[in-house]
Amino acid sequence: MVPLLFVAVVLLGAYVLLTQTLFKRAKCKGNAAMSGKTVIITGGNTGIGKATALHLARKGARVILACRNRNKAAAAIAEIETQTGSTDVIYVHLDLASLKSVRSFAETFLKTESRLDLLINNAGLVADGRTEDGYGIEFGVNHLGHFLLTNLLLERMKKTGGGRVITLSSMAHRWGHIDFNALVANKDLGTGRYSWQFFHAYCNSKLCNVLFTHELAKRLKGTDVTCYSVHPGVVRTELSRNVGLWQKIFIQPVAWLLFLDPEMGAQTTLHCALQEGIEPLSGKYFSCCEAQEVSAHARDDKVALKLWEVSEKLCGLG
Repeated sequence: MVPLLFVAVVLLGAYVLLTQTLFKRAKCKGNAAMSGKTVIITGGNTGIGKATALHLARKGARVILACRNRNKAAAAIAEIETQTGSTDVIYVHLDLASLKSVRSFAETFLKTESRLDLLINNAGLVADGRTEDGYGIEFGVNHLGHFLLTNLLLERMKKTGGGRVITLSSMAHRWGHIDFNALVANKDLGTGRYSWQFFHAYCNSKLCNVLFTHELAKRLKGTDVTCYSVHPGVVRTELSRNVGLWQKIFIQPVAWLLFLDPEMGAQTTLHCALQEGIEPLSGKYFSCCEAQEVSAHARDDKVALKLWEVSEKLCGLG
């Protein structure tokens, strides 16, 4: 009996510790007006993106779901309309694994929309494979597609004024590394048939997100457009849909017990979208609705600049 009680106390203590640290919850308190404003959310048809879209639609924003799957987008729009009463949520096709698709999306948007107030680079994946342009899928989707999209839309955001670019990163960026020689030679930042290999590539791509935001903030100085990178928390989403069966068997019980739901996972994104007065923190990394310090390699000016310049070349910009 005593050993069982001891084990129960230890497990309870571990659960409390984890929910207050790795799986900590926070609530967005920002309440900026969104009526009349236009928002793009990549991957907005599911998970954190959909939860973000629902909240912003409820506040009166025009919300554009930029994603691949038309059927999922239609289902998400129907749900958002039912819950919010909004009739200003639309779908525009975007495949971040295709630079041609990114350019097509931007061209369509610039022709049909007069303003852009929020660009939320939300979509991401953990997988192996290649993009249409031959880049490693995680580098191509998680970083390069969003890099190109942001650059193509920045002038419209500057013209609108007061806009924000929010890019979802992850605490996983702490384990990332950018090997520029490998990137130039192989067009990726890690690949392999084993899940641990493409998880490491995912970490590398999330480091790209933080460094991209760091450099973008410098380039936005003198404008009233700001940018932020976000760790949403450890969330139950479709992010790991491409992992193996045995990983899912292990992950799902833990996810049910500890992971945040998408609504909670959207809170830090919403904080960066709606909290007034955070403009001086442009370029910072946010977690649990607060600006957090990152490790030295995630704020390295030289690496951030080189990543920007390499990404420009890979996208055909400049």
